[in-house]
Amino acid sequence: MPDRVSGRGPGSGPAVGLVALGLACQEVGAAIAVLLFPHTGPLGMVMLRLVFSAVILMAIARPALRGRTREAWWSVARLGIALAVMNGFFYVALERLALGVTVTIEVLGPLALSILVGRTRSRWLWAAIALLGVLALGGGGWDRLDPVGVGCALGAAASWAFYIRGQARVGRDFPRLEGLALAMSIGALISLPSGILAAGPVLLRPELLAMGLAVAVLSSTIPYAFELIALRRLTEAAFGILMSLAPATAALAGFLLLGQHLTVLEVAGVALVMIASAGAVWTSRHRPGHEPVAEPTA
Repeated sequence: MPDRVSGRGPGSGPAVGLVALGLACQEVGAAIAVLLFPHTGPLGMVMLRLVFSAVILMAIARPALRGRTREAWWSVARLGIALAVMNGFFYVALERLALGVTVTIEVLGPLALSILVGRTRSRWLWAAIALLGVLALGGGGWDRLDPVGVGCALGAAASWAFYIRGQARVGRDFPRLEGLALAMSIGALISLPSGILAAGPVLLRPELLAMGLAVAVLSSTIPYAFELIALRRLTEAAFGILMSLAPATAALAGFLLLGQHLTVLEVAGVALVMIASAGAVWTSRHRPGHEPVAEPTA
């Protein structure tokens, strides 16, 4: 039996490694997406990522289309809308902000959800620490950050919170990956008009399509597969705390792959949001019925 506090148990060491590797793959995929923006634009990249992710998931899950209730289809549709909106906001923000800053702001979505549904007094402590982190992200002056980028990152944060709630419902209505595959397909369909308009002739270039496929595999397929394996050996609390490392891995990927430098105050902001996120997950680990932490899968 795993330790319910630490998440340690048989195979927990490799499981932690899988989560870390999944986070690394996800941020490498995001960095590749940024490099494709001059050719596809953010919305073209959203379309490529969602379409390829949907194709892969549909091939793996092979969901049955018959025998579903209207409520089940509605829950899938809402999750698909959340996926499309979340990715749209995220990539537009990435075009205007550093990768580490964008992911840090996006993490505020599930963090706020944990704080709002939490029943512990310490949740206000984590909220205060997160607020300090947000203030520090401005590097002493929010005029350094593109306001449209910040707004879109906040939109991605809100969409991530809706995604978590929607994923929990779809997980109850559909077995295994079937609901996610259907939701991803709906999200891909929603992204098609704006994506085709933004990317245009790029869609006929095989090398860019191949890179779009690489983004989908790195940012969605590999991380999600690793997370499914890791969750068999880790508690939800341990997994959620590991997910709080996403801003740090994003900042590192932005520095190594994109040459994006953060100021000392911005690094402090990233660290404070990570601490608040991990703390909120840790203190809510014994609350019955709490929603699991969910990593965006597209």
